[in-house]
Amino acid sequence: MSAVYLDCNATTPIDPEVEREFLVYVREEFGNAGSRTHEYGNRAKSAVQRARDQLAAVVKAQREDVIFTSGATESNNLAILGLRAHAEKNGRRHIIATAIEHKAVLEPLEFLAEHGFEITLLKPRADGAVSADQVAAALRSDTILVSVMHVNNETGIIQPLADIAQALVKHEAFFHVDAAQGFGKRIPDLQNARIDLISVSGHKLYAPKGIGALILRRRGYDRPPLTPLFFGGGQERGLRPGTQPVALIVAFGKAAEIAVRDHAKRQQRCQQIKEQALAAFSQLGAVITGDQNIAVPNTLNVAIPGLDSEAVMVALKDVVAISNGSACTSASYTPSHVLTAMDLPEDQIKGALRLSWCHLTPDAPWKEVAKAVHSLI
Repeated sequence: MSAVYLDCNATTPIDPEVEREFLVYVREEFGNAGSRTHEYGNRAKSAVQRARDQLAAVVKAQREDVIFTSGATESNNLAILGLRAHAEKNGRRHIIATAIEHKAVLEPLEFLAEHGFEITLLKPRADGAVSADQVAAALRSDTILVSVMHVNNETGIIQPLADIAQALVKHEAFFHVDAAQGFGKRIPDLQNARIDLISVSGHKLYAPKGIGALILRRRGYDRPPLTPLFFGGGQERGLRPGTQPVALIVAFGKAAEIAVRDHAKRQQRCQQIKEQALAAFSQLGAVITGDQNIAVPNTLNVAIPGLDSEAVMVALKDVVAISNGSACTSASYTPSHVLTAMDLPEDQIKGALRLSWCHLTPDAPWKEVAKAVHSLI
């Protein structure tokens, strides 16, 4: 019997309905959406447009607002670096973000900082969230962009997007949200018309890896003035050239449609698993990271006093598959920049474990988890 997979924030399993749709466009409807001289191409183009509609519906955007990419990392880079020329032209080189963003946001910001931009990184409160007041206080006349993630990938803490959007109502700064962990899971949050750019990823929503999107919401008739990061072909309104991966796009669209349809049922199942996890770890004296009143039901970050996370993961490897942070940095063994920014005690940071699950997750053997951990105490 294999370990129960509890690392869905790294990547989710593929939903069976999504997989069936995906395989149709791998095996049968394999046409290039750019081929306009035959029905194979026309059917592929129609499928891509349908997927745009499905993604746009989640956030109440328009079909034309959806730009397909390879994933949220590319979307974040396009949203941030794509504004560089406009920012330089208009003398607005100040950007506000948070210290708990994913590296796919922080590293593009570091690149801009090396090229004359000034970056303000807001530290979260002890509960794991930043506040709209912090954003408002950091705003300047030359602020071009505010980038705040939707749900933190390590702690599961939800950031106050509606409050931040309200703080930006009278400011021209573009508002970007890395929604990799929240898209299709907390639906109303991303429907706020003041959010200009939304980065999303298929493999966080039960679709295959390799597909994502950047949603560019218009202000009146104007979209955010992005320039492409690479060139050739003119696809995706010239912002993301290259042959469209139709099967991946169709799968992502289907995943978005199902996420809306099954939202309540999925949330209920995730909350059920979370209550089981909280009960199991409370018996172990675990310290919970962040305020669970503002956390998603599919993530839990915990530390067991006196135990290093690596030792716990080794002890649990045959029981549950978990992590101690972002999959993108799991090979580095450096302290979590998210937990460090929260000013948590050093032993809590070293002992932090991230458990994340989804509606497809079976019940975990929590008694075996407790037994394995007790063997280390």
